Amino acid sequence: MTHIVGCIDGSPATGAVCDYTAWASRRLAAPVMLFHVLDHSRYPPEPDLAGNIGLGSREHLLEELAELDQQRSKLALEHGHQLLQAADDRVREHGVEDVRQRQRHGDLAESLLAIEGEIRLLVMGLNGESSAGRDSHVGSQLETVIRSLHRPIMLVPEAFSEPRSAMLAFDGSDTAFKGVDLLANSPVFRDFPLHLVMVGPDTADRWEQLKQAEAKLTAAGCDVHLAIRAGDVEKTLHAYQEEQGIDLLVMGAYGHSRIRQFLVGSTTTNMLRTTRTPLVILR
Repeated sequence: MTHIVGCIDGSPATGAVCDYTAWASRRLAAPVMLFHVLDHSRYPPEPDLAGNIGLGSREHLLEELAELDQQRSKLALEHGHQLLQAADDRVREHGVEDVRQRQRHGDLAESLLAIEGEIRLLVMGLNGESSAGRDSHVGSQLETVIRSLHRPIMLVPEAFSEPRSAMLAFDGSDTAFKGVDLLANSPVFRDFPLHLVMVGPDTADRWEQLKQAEAKLTAAGCDVHLAIRAGDVEKTLHAYQEEQGIDLLVMGAYGHSRIRQFLVGSTTTNMLRTTRTPLVILR
């Protein structure tokens, strides 16, 4: 069975992660899994002090350091349990009854990969516990998760607002058409406007691609709106979203190699840095 997986970490976005997870669960009629990962680099399950040599007669200090690390990990584990229970209570307040809790010790991306087969939609905060409050910085953990998983990922801000419209950033690529198929097969977008927006030259070929996508979505019962706009991709998408009052942005992730991204940047990363509304990433 697949779940709406809400990944919580105690950051300011945790409450919104719970709220959006519950919203998605109701829209998709899917159970919820609340997922918490203790980073092994910060909280090792068993402190490894084998490399600490040269203490000589101060061996008691080594023992005290090991004991402190163990206490710290134990407290972090208990804190994680409390976070999960509070999240469980919050999701149930939204009317979701089928809720599971799971906690793992390890790397975030690897832990999520281990349960990838159970994920229908992953919900995470745009800024995690370690990056909250920083200046629009996309953490390496978040980028690694997006690059590693082949499941839709919903990245949310710190405050919940129920989505009532959506926009798909469409470029006519195979990934974009896969995104159209995914949206057409999802009940999430059945009863509110869905905008398909291309950024670039206004040509007959582009309109033909949009019309093909529109036909699939209309057949599925979606209320579709089409647009082509010229300009910088990131600024143009944000401008259209603000102009139309769109609540939810959907886009593909990382269409270029890491080398090309280093040279020309990444639309995905830029959108992650600048969005103020939920962003659904498709792979």
